Amino acid sequence: MARQYGPSNIAVVGMEWGDEGKGKIIDFLAEKADVVARFNGGNNAGHTIEVGNKKIVLHLVPSGVMHKDKINIIGNGLVVDPKVLLQEIGFLEKNGIKVNSNLVVSENAHVILPPHIEEDKKIGGQIGTTARGIGPAYTDKAARVGLKVYEFVDESIFRKRYGNEEFYQEYKKYADELKQFVGDTSSIINTSIDKNQKILFEGAQGTLLDIDHGTYPFVTSSNAIAGGVCTGLGVSPKKVQGVLGVCKAYKTRVGLGPFPTEITGSTGEKIQKIGKEFGATTGRQRRVGWFDALVGKYAVMINGIDSIALTKLDVLTAVSKLKICVAYRYKGNVMKDFTTNMKILQNCQPVYEEFDGWWDDLTKIRSYDKLPNNAKKYLKRIEELLKVPISIVSVGPKRDQTIVARSEFLF
Repeated sequence: MARQYGPSNIAVVGMEWGDEGKGKIIDFLAEKADVVARFNGGNNAGHTIEVGNKKIVLHLVPSGVMHKDKINIIGNGLVVDPKVLLQEIGFLEKNGIKVNSNLVVSENAHVILPPHIEEDKKIGGQIGTTARGIGPAYTDKAARVGLKVYEFVDESIFRKRYGNEEFYQEYKKYADELKQFVGDTSSIINTSIDKNQKILFEGAQGTLLDIDHGTYPFVTSSNAIAGGVCTGLGVSPKKVQGVLGVCKAYKTRVGLGPFPTEITGSTGEKIQKIGKEFGATTGRQRRVGWFDALVGKYAVMINGIDSIALTKLDVLTAVSKLKICVAYRYKGNVMKDFTTNMKILQNCQPVYEEFDGWWDDLTKIRSYDKLPNNAKKYLKRIEELLKVPISIVSVGPKRDQTIVARSEFLF
């Protein structure tokens, strides 16, 4: 009889344009996990975690590193800048967070080298990338001329391919340092699943930045959706038990591209300031918008989301009137479904429902029942529109500022 996989394997994915607060949610769930495995992207992502008085920003190392005795995996679906990864490990060590056998880097991940970064600086600005070399590294991967991690740490292979490059001597040192962390991550993950251990699959960026299903060309270069778990880690879709979608109580977007519910003026500036909407990786200011139910429904459909972790509800306190976009108007027609057709999306006008706000400080509330009635009405309407329950409500950046509303969808 085939083994049945229980609720011990959960993929955590962003439902928007990234920056939804996945790092905090994964850190919160990691306490009960055995393995935290990142499946896409590179150091163009930043997960910010606050523990006590410390604020830790992670770019490559999975968020489970903040807990002892967790295995943290950088999967084959990533592109890895060895210099950045080693700097991040050093930063964690200085902050008292040990990184040794608890981190494994896939031997089949691809390596970002200086030429990738130089190329990205030239072309990335046209679509608002972070210019970290991610796109060019994925380009080389697709063109079958990329360098895998196992080749990078094998001196004979690396010297043969890049021995005459000016960066060779510097990167040879990085290869020697990185070698201790390299392993067969697909085997580790599948063995852990067979042992019925709890696995968190950690995604970077968000659904609308997915290379195939996002707002192309204003997207990242990898699959940020739940399907990326399978290709980015070497895991059968049968083994992914649940999908937790992370979204903000409002919307944000970094960089260029259409953003139908974008808020301009004093209200947008207020939300931006209170929410500290600046990118963890680049410091770029995030554009702010009202909650978009069309985006939410699209993310639920593409990812097969079972429940939602809604973040930054506290930021909306003292906004007297809140809005939720329930449709788009395009050339006189009303659209109820999201589209990735840029010609249409950039000319859509949002259709809103309006809600009364609240003035209570949510940051000290730890029970769903104690939330203000207007906040609960707002959340309930989101659940109705997206047809998915909210299992977690975040009311601040710290671990304990987390309300579990529906525990049956979590570990």
